[in-house]
Amino acid sequence: MPLPAYLEQGQGDTAVFLLHGVGGGKEAWARNQPVLAGHGFRTIAWDMPGYGASLPLASCSNAALAGALKNLIEHVGAKRNVLLGHSMGGMIAQELAAVHPSLVQGLILHSTSPAFGKADGAWQQQFLQSRFAPLDQGRGMRGLAQQLVPGMFGPDADPARVAEAVDLMAIVPQASYRAALSAIVSFNRLADLGQIAVPTLCLAAELDLNAPPAVLQKMASRIAGAEYVCLPGVGHIANIEEPDLFNGAVLSILKKHF
Repeated sequence: MPLPAYLEQGQGDTAVFLLHGVGGGKEAWARNQPVLAGHGFRTIAWDMPGYGASLPLASCSNAALAGALKNLIEHVGAKRNVLLGHSMGGMIAQELAAVHPSLVQGLILHSTSPAFGKADGAWQQQFLQSRFAPLDQGRGMRGLAQQLVPGMFGPDADPARVAEAVDLMAIVPQASYRAALSAIVSFNRLADLGQIAVPTLCLAAELDLNAPPAVLQKMASRIAGAEYVCLPGVGHIANIEEPDLFNGAVLSILKKHF
């Protein structure tokens, strides 16, 4: 399996792996990575397989994506590994923590969930059809991004930040987006939350409609010792919408435990 592409900044014994969402790439962390690195953390922002400069997997599944992350963690070879996953990235973080717990010393799960949708497979198929419809109609990834991304921000968000997130999603290869979404609709690590035994932050956003605060709060209650924080006034992509707010919450747990 080829090693995923990544951007590394900073030094230290603790490596913080920045795992973007389904509409992102390593550039999603441009306002977060330098700040974390500046506080003494070694930061690794990956391009998920099929995204950015990373080659796609022969077959995209939750297990295969976690396997790619395992390879990257072993390649980096840090003393301690903290996984900071946003949305789909948070699901891959949970997958890896369940399968290879010895590789994970901390978790920051941002605007994500422990299972995708409902147990009923019909809901997942309906979700995929709705997400793929603009692509099937020939509107391309930019058309899809223009439709979806504004609703992932709070009503008072800076339009330039929204445009930044639209541009980021617009360059995701359509095949990679389809493959990634098709993989995560089967994601379910709800039963494994109780096995997590590392410092964990469940980081919600008040106005997030994709991963509502109640989901993150309940998730935190199932993980021994987990902290729950809700960022006020922001939507699903808080790290881009209000980076100072986001960075402060992340640094708080990193400095406390690492």
